[in-house]
Amino acid sequence: MSDHRIWDCPVTLSPKEKLICKRLKSNGKLFVFLREQRHRIFDDSITEKLFSLYADHPRGKPPIPPAQLAMATLLQAYEQKSDAGATLDAMFDARWQMVLNCLGSDEPPFSQGVLCDFRHRLVKANLDEALLEQTVKVAREFGGFGHAQLRIALDSAPLQGHGRVEDTFNLVAHAMELVVDCAAKIKQVDKELLLADAQIKLLGKSSIKAALDIDWSEPAEKSEAINTLMFDVNQLQRWLDAQGELFKAHKELKESLSLLETVLSQNIEPDPDGGSRVKQGVSADRRISISDSEMRHGRKSKSRTINGYKQHIAVDLDTKLILATSVRPANEPEHKASEYLKPKITPYGKVIELSIDRGYLAADWTNALFESGQTVIAKPWTPVAKKEFTKKAFTIDLEKGVVTCPEGERANLKNIQQGKKKTARFNTDTCKRCPSQSRCTDSKIGRSLTLNGNEKMMQHLRYYVETPQGRADARERVKVEHSLASICNRKGHKARYSGVRLNEFDLNRTAMITNLHISMNLAA
Repeated sequence: MSDHRIWDCPVTLSPKEKLICKRLKSNGKLFVFLREQRHRIFDDSITEKLFSLYADHPRGKPPIPPAQLAMATLLQAYEQKSDAGATLDAMFDARWQMVLNCLGSDEPPFSQGVLCDFRHRLVKANLDEALLEQTVKVAREFGGFGHAQLRIALDSAPLQGHGRVEDTFNLVAHAMELVVDCAAKIKQVDKELLLADAQIKLLGKSSIKAALDIDWSEPAEKSEAINTLMFDVNQLQRWLDAQGELFKAHKELKESLSLLETVLSQNIEPDPDGGSRVKQGVSADRRISISDSEMRHGRKSKSRTINGYKQHIAVDLDTKLILATSVRPANEPEHKASEYLKPKITPYGKVIELSIDRGYLAADWTNALFESGQTVIAKPWTPVAKKEFTKKAFTIDLEKGVVTCPEGERANLKNIQQGKKKTARFNTDTCKRCPSQSRCTDSKIGRSLTLNGNEKMMQHLRYYVETPQGRADARERVKVEHSLASICNRKGHKARYSGVRLNEFDLNRTAMITNLHISMNLAA
């Protein structure tokens, strides 16, 4: 390793550093911990990995020590500073300068561009995950504990997207503007000249809604507005066709045209009465923002919608350390996040207990743990009760495949939906004669009971809602809820970056601060 790329920091505090640390005893303890333990956090192993990020860097111009930039990234997460703010603090804040080993310097040790470049290199190499693992390792060293067997809790929180959410009209217009901008750049003409040449009327105004100038409460005017917008789309396509295939083959133009086609297919459809209309229903995986391609509409609950992402964390219940994170589009079911969390968790040790909310029950990993004899703690799915006799009132014998109703009548379970679910249908005549029919069902063909494919696990999970000890066991997952709440309070509920991966980086570095606080308390 070249000497100039090593972050050569003294371990012993200087007199000035001792004075600063003394003043930070009440507030800013993490600054003191980072200064005292930076050699442990950025040991030879992690420094070597960070150094590999600059393997392509010109030899004649040595980069800033990567470990120093990684420390600046931690400080950014701790104080939630932008690249510009971090650059200023590295020059003016004695706490930052002490931790970054540049105390007394008149110049910042790095620029905004260097910090941004480092972030993208870090994400590309997935070394933000390695840094999170390093904070777990440091805490383990201070606490003297291992991870041979893990008790894991998962939880998620909504993350509002960074990009602007747009309706159908604005999505189409914004996508068209990108095509026009790209075409004008290739053609080397002003955008206004291109719009005039293509006879496009709506673009180039302050907004598409202002250009249409209609009463949006009138369905007929709104319908006509769609056709006006589509006329401009067709005019643009005719102009592009007239430029020839070689022109349309330009890489950037192809990408912008592909985006326009996606937006049109997801939002516009032919009107049976002629012309076009806004698509009925919501398209699968519908794009909601031009500026952030990975944002999606989703739900955290029936009453709480999300425009952006869901962020997930996995916490070790015995140490409260965050072992893994994942950020996924908001429209993706929560249990899908298990596919991304599992490979990050299992290297730490064998998972013997998984504490989750209902959103993760459908995960393959959850079912596999249960089937292998490990403990799964969650509230079971409970169907909405229309009558007094809910599913809990029935006796279910999965081994014999028989369901017994509260009045003692029996029905056999039969497979439906490719064996994923089973249903038991009681005799129609028996149900009609039953004295408890009004408490059980209004169906003219009798009561039926459908069980999902994980019914054995659902029956087992009733322990965690129906018994005092089970409820006490389930309440332990409050640890992961507190960790996630702490992260959200620190970084906010709105995404700092566009896209899944950069927001996962932001979640990772904030999780590192949580783990370093745990290490700090263990060290004390």
